[in-house]
This record gives sequence, C-alpha cells and structure tokens, in this order.
Amino acid sequence: MVTFSQVSVLARMLVAAGLTGLCLFGCGRQEPPTAAAKAVEVSAQRIALADTPVVFQFVGQTESSRQVEIRARVEGFLEKIAYQEGAQVQEGQVLFQMDSKPFEAALQQARGELALQQARLETAVANLRRIKPLAARNAVSRKDLDDASGNEKAARAAVLAAQGAVRGAELNLGYTTIHSPVTGLASKTEQQEGSFLTPGPEGLLTYVAQLDPIWVSFSISENELLSYRSQEQKGILQFPPRKDFEVEVVLADGSVFPHRGRISFAEPSLSTETGTFLVRAELANPDGLLRPGQFVRVRVLGALQPQAVLVPQRAVMEGAKGAFVWVVNAEQKAELRAVEVGRWYQDQWFVDKGLKAGDLVVVDGVMKLRPGVAVQVAETHSGGADGATENGSSAPAQTEQPGGEADEQAQLEERLRRLESLVQDLAGEQNATSRAAGQLEGQR
Repeated sequence: MVTFSQVSVLARMLVAAGLTGLCLFGCGRQEPPTAAAKAVEVSAQRIALADTPVVFQFVGQTESSRQVEIRARVEGFLEKIAYQEGAQVQEGQVLFQMDSKPFEAALQQARGELALQQARLETAVANLRRIKPLAARNAVSRKDLDDASGNEKAARAAVLAAQGAVRGAELNLGYTTIHSPVTGLASKTEQQEGSFLTPGPEGLLTYVAQLDPIWVSFSISENELLSYRSQEQKGILQFPPRKDFEVEVVLADGSVFPHRGRISFAEPSLSTETGTFLVRAELANPDGLLRPGQFVRVRVLGALQPQAVLVPQRAVMEGAKGAFVWVVNAEQKAELRAVEVGRWYQDQWFVDKGLKAGDLVVVDGVMKLRPGVAVQVAETHSGGADGATENGSSAPAQTEQPGGEADEQAQLEERLRRLESLVQDLAGEQNATSRAAGQLEGQR
C-alpha cells in the first residue's frame, strides 16, 4: 500500500534532482549546441461519448426488518429457559416457561365462580317463570314480579362477569408460556431461571430479530440531494422511472452481497440533528448472511449519465488553477486544456466540461510535454467502451465517494507513478546536461 511517506521521499528526490540539474546547467560558461526538436512519443485516447450508468455510494448500516422485544406479561417466577441463546428460533417456538401453578389455581377458582353464578341464574329464571302467570291473575303483587325480573337480570350479568374472569385467568395462564412471535435470531437472555418476573420495563427477557428480509439504512446529505436534483434538471443525470432505484450492498471484506433490493422508505423531512435525509432499502436475506448492526457500503443503481465524457485518471493533472489534461491538436502538437471533472468511474473520471467528442487526450507521457511541443501519437482505446452495450451504455460503474479509503489509495498510487516518471525524466535531462557540460570543459 502506498503511504504518504513514500510520496514525500519521491518529492524530495524530485526537488533534489531538479536543483542538481539547474546547478550543472549553470556551471557551463556557454550553452551547448541544441539539436533539432524531436517529436515526443505519447499514447493518447480519442474521446467517444457513451451513455454510462452512474452508481451513488453511501455508508449504511443493517437493521432487522422486525425486531421484537420478549417481555413478561404476568408476575411470577421464571421456571425454564427453553431456547439456545443466539440461535435461530421459529415463529411459535417456546422461549421461556414461567411457574404456572398459581395461574392454574386462579383459573380453577374462576371456573368455580362461573358455575355458582350459572346456578343462581337458573334459580332466578325458574322463579320468574312461576311468578309471571300469578301476576297475570293478580295473585301476587306487582313488586314481586319486578323483584323476580331484576333477580333474573342480575344473575345473567353475574354469569357474564364470571365468564370474563375465566377468560382472564386462561389468558394469564397462557402468558406463563412465552413463545417467539417471529422467525429470527434470539439474543441472550436478560433473566436467569428462578428470577421473579414483573411486567413493565423490568420484564424484558430477550429480543428476536427477523433477518429475512433485512433493512439497510443510509443517509443522504442536503447538499448531495440538491446536487442530484440540479444535475437531473440540467440533463446531466437521468433517473429511472418513478425513482425506482436498485440497491446493492458491499460487505466489509469487499465482497458483494448476492441479493439486490429496492428502496422501500425515504424520510420526508430533514433531520435537524444531522442535516441528512434517512433512506432505507429492503433486501432478501434467505441465508442470514447479513446481521443487524453491520456497516456496509450501499450502491444505488439505476441512474444514467447520457453522452458522458470519460478519461483515464492518469491523464488528469492538477495545477494551480485546477484540473487539466494534455490534448493533441490538428497540428500534432501538445495543447493544455483545463477541464472540470466529476465522479469516478472505475479507473476513469467523468469530465463535465472542457472536452468534446473526437478530442485526442494524452494518456501516457504527459510529464514530457510542454505547450506547443510536437508529439508522435500511439492511439489507444477507452477501457469503458469495451463494456458498452448495444445502446451505448457501459457496465455498471463502481463510483467512489471522494474521501473514501479506496480513493485515497488510488490517488496516492497515481501521484507516486507521476513522481517516479518525473524523476526519471529529470534524471535523463541531468545526464544530458552533465555530458554537455563535460564537452564544454574539454573544449576549454
């Protein structure tokens, strides 16, 4: 891996070589005779426009699509832990068993109370049935009829209450056996066998995280979102219909997750804390390769840059006024051209301004060039054109966000290559200057 120290060493060598060359050049009392200018041999690439997919890359984190807390719903002692911590559990599988004997007794008592109220209802119904004919013949008072009717209604209400108590007791007894509501990974248990459990905040036992499907959340900054909208309005970018982007995930070791997904949710409002918009994608995860909490790289696929201009990274130089390239004009001479670069595309740059179709851009040998120098061109072909489809679109790009680790490494390697080339050129000039100086001294 290239480091900043290596670049610094080469930079010092470059400065030393340049100073030495200047010193030797100045030692002679007269300049050596100059030879006729020779065309510089370079390799160049002709610009060809192509519709190129653009891939936006973000840092994301996985999360379970359904993470359920398992809590105690009744008071009691934990009798048994019936699952293996960290293992896959199925929906409906028993996870915990509480002591059920007190709840069985409560259920039996509720059923006894229900039987008692049902017996009272039968008595009240029989009394009302006897009094109604007597009241019709005025054999009993109206009050007796009203009392019998009220007792019958009260008995019916008592039966309903007793039935509710039985249902409640049955539920409480059922809550002593705690099942998993989803299929997923079960976490470690927060309570041990023999612990007294209570409902509420202290009743958390564990949680189960569903893995299939899995969610991947990432954030888009406000500046990025505004930039994408502006480029879409200007025609620089084309988005898929209904913004139906496809999402690909790259794991920490650089491998690509085999299943792609779609964006399922985008936060409508900007976060006041981070200044970003939250976006969530949903991916199939049948084998459970992705686990909640993993940091991944998220590639958003589907955008297209029509008629894009691509040049190799090594052809783009940085000057005091920004990026530039060397082009070969119609007179076969080198010409410096300022450019405005955009995103990365594999080992190439998107060039937004400064180049057009048919321009011949110098790729190798740029260190030997000066404005107006005659060149001898060996033309090469664009690497991106090899992957173009029938409609002119290239294979999906792996666009890196500026500042990423891969970008820094690539930039360091490119700087190292350029410095090595420049040191070699200066060394050659130094040798030529030394020989010329020696000839002058011999003539003296």
